[in-house]
Amino acid sequence: NFGSGSRTPISITLLIKHKEKQDKAKIHYHDIGDYLSQKEKLNIISKFKSIDGMDWKKIIPNEHGDWINQRNESFEEFIPVDASKKYDLKSNSFFLTYSLGLATGRDAWVLNFSKNSLEENLKTSISFYNSQVNDYTIRVKNGEEIEVDDFINTDETKLSWNRNLKQDLGKLKKLEYNKENVIQSLYRPFTKTNLYFDKGMNAMQYQNRKLFPNQNLYNRIICISGKSAQKPFSVLASDRIADLQVVDKGQCFPLYYYEEKEQVQGSLFDASSESKYIRRDGVSDFIYERAKKQYGKSITKEDIFYYVYGILHSPNYRETFVNDLKKMLPRIPLVDKPIDFKSFSNAGKRLADIHINYESIPACKDVIVHLPKEQLRMDAYEFYKVTKLRFPKRNQRDTIIYNSRIKISNIPLEAYQYQVNSKSAIEWIMDRYQVKVDKKTRIKNDPNDWSLENEKPSYILDLLLSVINVSVQTVDIVEKLPRLDFTES
Repeated sequence: NFGSGSRTPISITLLIKHKEKQDKAKIHYHDIGDYLSQKEKLNIISKFKSIDGMDWKKIIPNEHGDWINQRNESFEEFIPVDASKKYDLKSNSFFLTYSLGLATGRDAWVLNFSKNSLEENLKTSISFYNSQVNDYTIRVKNGEEIEVDDFINTDETKLSWNRNLKQDLGKLKKLEYNKENVIQSLYRPFTKTNLYFDKGMNAMQYQNRKLFPNQNLYNRIICISGKSAQKPFSVLASDRIADLQVVDKGQCFPLYYYEEKEQVQGSLFDASSESKYIRRDGVSDFIYERAKKQYGKSITKEDIFYYVYGILHSPNYRETFVNDLKKMLPRIPLVDKPIDFKSFSNAGKRLADIHINYESIPACKDVIVHLPKEQLRMDAYEFYKVTKLRFPKRNQRDTIIYNSRIKISNIPLEAYQYQVNSKSAIEWIMDRYQVKVDKKTRIKNDPNDWSLENEKPSYILDLLLSVINVSVQTVDIVEKLPRLDFTES
C-alpha cells in the first residue's frame, strides 16, 4: 500500500497462500512509518531492492478486526467522553452531548477576515441564488420536468452549490441576508475570523446552535480529533463555534449547552438567566457523583471539564493509546489520588485559559522584534501589513521574516514542539495570516482587513508574539503533568 496522500500511514503487506487446502492465508507486514510524503515512501521502498531483504512480521487481527495499529485492551476499561445517546441525563459518560465542528460547505463565501467583504460576498451569492429560484419557478410553473442539477448555473464565482442548497432550490425556497448572523468563529488553530452562521448558507451546523445560541452566552468547548482522523490526535479548547477542521474531523464537547425556554419545562436547578435560553451542564451527573466520591465533595463539574483537557494533553496517555485514539473517541481514566486529579484539572484549566485567551498573552521576554526607525514616518496599518510570513531558510526557525521592514528573532525552538493538527501553533499563524485568493471563487481573504476593521494595526505581529509564548507555556505545562502508568491495567 503505497498511498498517495502526504499524511497517509504506509505499510507493505505480503500475502502468502499455501498450496495445502487446509492451511489459511498468512499475512506478513512491514511498517515503514507514518506521515511520510509519497517521495519519502518510495525512496525507502526502493532501497530494499527485493522483498527478500525486508523484515516481515506475521500479523493476526484482534477481536475488533484490527490487523495493524491494534487497540489497547485496557482502553475499554475507561469511561467514554461521549454519550451513547445525546442529552440522556443518565448517561454513564463524561459528557451528555457533543457536536461535530461546523461544516460550511462554502468556506470562501461565508468566512472572511473582513466583515465588509463577507457582507458584500454574501449579498452577491444570495441574490444570485434567489434569481435561480425565480427562473426555476417559472420553468416548473410552465410544466417542465427539469432536474435541479441540470438547471443550475455552476459558475463558482457566483455561488458554490451543495446538496442542501440544491434541495432548497427544489423546494423553491428563497434566502435572505441577515447581518445578525455574522459572528466570530475559530476557523483554524489560533485563527479567528468572521462567519455567516446561517442554516441556509451552512452545509451542516450539527449541534453548534445549542452550544453557542448567540455570542453573549458564555461557553467553553474541548475540540477533539474525530474517529478515523487522518492526522495525529489533537485537542484544542475554544469559547466560540469551531470549524470541523480546527482539529481533524473535530468533535466538540461542551462545558454547557443551551435550550430555548419555550421548548423546555424550567426547574429550580436551571442556571438563572434573563435571556430566552436555559443553560444546562454538559458534564454528566454520573461522572460528577463518581468524582466527588473519589476525590472529595468540593469537586465541581468545571474541575472535571478541565481534568479531561489535562488528561488529553498527557504524553503518557497519548503514546499508550495512540492506536485507540485513531479509531475511537477518547475514554478517560480516573487517577487514583485526589492530588493527581487536582494536578490534571489545574493544568487543564491553565492550558484552556491560554489557548482560549491567546491574544492577550504577552510576548516572550527573550524574543527580539527588529523595528526600523521609519515606523515613525509611515502609516501604522501600512507599516504592519503582511503578505506572507516566512523563515529566512527552510531549517532556520529561530527567526521569522514578518515583512520587508520587520523581523522576529531569538524564537525558542521548543515552541515548535507544541502542535495542533500536525502543525505547530506558530506555523498555523504563518499559514493562515497571509493574503489569499480562492482559486474557484476568486474571493480575496486578507488578514490585514481584520487589523483594520478592529482598529489594531499591529494585531498580526502581536498575535504571532503571543502564540510563540502560548507554545512555550504549553510545552512547559505538559512536561510538568503527573506521569501516568498504565502497565498494571
